[in-house]
Amino acid sequence: MENAITYRVYGRYALFTDPLTRVGGEKSSLFVPTYQALIGITESIYWKPTIRWKIDKVRVINPICTESKGTRPIRYGGGNDLSYTTYLRDVVYIVKAHFEQNPNRPDLAHDYNENKHYFIAKRCLEKGGRRDVFLGTRECSAYVEQCEFNKEKGFYDSRGDMEFGLQFHSFSYPDYNGKDMLYAQFWRPKMVNGVIEFCKPEECTVIKEVHKQGMKKFIEGRNFSGLNEPGLLDGYKEVQV
Repeated sequence: MENAITYRVYGRYALFTDPLTRVGGEKSSLFVPTYQALIGITESIYWKPTIRWKIDKVRVINPICTESKGTRPIRYGGGNDLSYTTYLRDVVYIVKAHFEQNPNRPDLAHDYNENKHYFIAKRCLEKGGRRDVFLGTRECSAYVEQCEFNKEKGFYDSRGDMEFGLQFHSFSYPDYNGKDMLYAQFWRPKMVNGVIEFCKPEECTVIKEVHKQGMKKFIEGRNFSGLNEPGLLDGYKEVQV
């Protein structure tokens, strides 16, 4: 059974920033979405600790335009401040992603049924996702819908190569790396005729330790809903969607 979905995500504004610049002050968006931001959007459509999503590629449909707005961010010491935030404006992306079984979750192996998770993800996508979707930050709300990857015409379809230098790729959480450590990963994205093909997280060229962090525990019936009978693949009981 297929384990991939393709969706169109769009919104009025987007803000994809390097986490190193998110401490405070004026923020400016990267020109293209990060791998981690697209993981967050995909997990808003459907997520379970049994699986982990991988982003294959993304198409940039609209021209890259920015708009600066005056904002009043909250100070860490209390009160508000004045600053400017530079957003991407009128963005449309087409994303192709697939899921795999999470090898670092052997305690949830009985819940991995490729057919089940694919059809649940498909139904969730048809409904616009299970959770709120946003482009980088909470104030940049967005919408998702099912689509074909190459059907829609894009602004950069015949404009050759564009490189964006070293930028943030993703976080590597203990659930993904099997270690009690959170890592920040960086790479050098390249867009070819409007399409960015992402490298795998383990192929990132620059990796930085963030802090120690343990893996979250999931207990079926308490904070996890899965199959009641281990190893049940046929005639399984449907989970709540």
